[in-house]
Amino acid sequence: MKNFLQKNNDLLLNGPIAKGILLFAIPIFIGNLFQQLYNIVDSLIVGQYLGESSLAAVSSSTALILLMIGFFDGLSIGSGVVIARYYGNRDIDKMQRTIHTCIGFALIVGILLTISGIFLVPHILVIMDTPSDVLPQSITYFRIYFMGSLFFVMYNMSASILRSVGDSVTPLKFLAIASLSNIALDYILVGVMKMGVGAAAFATITSQFISAFLCLRHLLMIDKNYKIQISKIKIEKYYLKQILKNGIPAGIQGSIISLANVVVQSNVNHFGKYAVAGNGSYEKISGFTFLPITCFSLAISTFISQNLGAGNIDRMKNGAKFAIFTGVLLAESIGLIIYIFIPHLITFFSTDSSVIFYGVSKARICSLFSFLLAFSHIMSGILRGIGKAYVPMFIMLSFWCVVRVTYLNIVVPIFPSMDTISWAYPITWTMSSTVYLIYYLRIKWEKL
Repeated sequence: MKNFLQKNNDLLLNGPIAKGILLFAIPIFIGNLFQQLYNIVDSLIVGQYLGESSLAAVSSSTALILLMIGFFDGLSIGSGVVIARYYGNRDIDKMQRTIHTCIGFALIVGILLTISGIFLVPHILVIMDTPSDVLPQSITYFRIYFMGSLFFVMYNMSASILRSVGDSVTPLKFLAIASLSNIALDYILVGVMKMGVGAAAFATITSQFISAFLCLRHLLMIDKNYKIQISKIKIEKYYLKQILKNGIPAGIQGSIISLANVVVQSNVNHFGKYAVAGNGSYEKISGFTFLPITCFSLAISTFISQNLGAGNIDRMKNGAKFAIFTGVLLAESIGLIIYIFIPHLITFFSTDSSVIFYGVSKARICSLFSFLLAFSHIMSGILRGIGKAYVPMFIMLSFWCVVRVTYLNIVVPIFPSMDTISWAYPITWTMSSTVYLIYYLRIKWEKL
């Protein structure tokens, strides 16, 4: 494992480009696979042991959970871009000070998010028009989920630090342990002991604690120049500014995507618990499409940021082309598989004909356009890597938020159906991809 890790670090800046990106991306892919599997198992266990109402309760809060995840994923990714650039430039002092500022900032944000989330959950779910028959369970699930916010934020930031210096293997190991723990706890607490949706949320935050603890422990004990020392954890204004300059646009971009999905979820909620359960089941399945998308977006962001710091312009350009081609190809392949087998895949979550109908309907519309989704996300990673994090933020704000929400408010009332709601995705993916392509073709790499 150590030899693999050393090669992984070296190949981001030297050696064959495809090999370097793949060695870095594969552990991220596997980690995302673990996350997706435990998300699916969570829904499977809830749906099979607690029924459609409990599955709808968990699904109705999914968009809100993704809103939180979207922002702090983006914030940690943006922070990692800053660290990666200092790492590529071999400026160890600035890298260390940025790392310790990241940890201090994450601690404060995680605590504030935990406290505010617990109190605001009922009001937010009501605003989202969560069906009244599942609202009490949704409140229970999401309140408990928010109690683990600090663990979630700390793991994301710690994992981002490790990835920014080329180590994507260590976060994978810890995430695998946490994911397996989550699955085991889900089965014991929900499947065997029948403790309800609150137990499913408890299993999730327990696994988040495990991953955060292991990641932080590793950073505290490792004998590397990116080691964390408790005495050095403080927020330095200059480095916080650099973190926020890159992290806030990435965080806003992530939350924009999730906020638009919250609006989509609110529209779905109007169609009742079967539509909510069917939509939620498809979202779990479609998460497999995101596996190559997110891993290549993260990989190319780190790859480009390190090589920008090292001044390797040609390597950056060629790496971007490879990531786009490979990520788009893999995402569309998975999308086609989902399109073909979706009627069978949905039955793993529920055998109710109404739930299956709604899940299949959305898949038939969205899954064939996975290549557009992949292109948009990988382009976001490229632009973050070259320090243009505000560009994807504005593109996503314009098309995935403003246009999508406008569409939902104007078109859905005229043609009220789940299919109308589903078309909001490929329409806005097409728009954003077009603008990304135009911007990409105009990048002056030599002037970065």
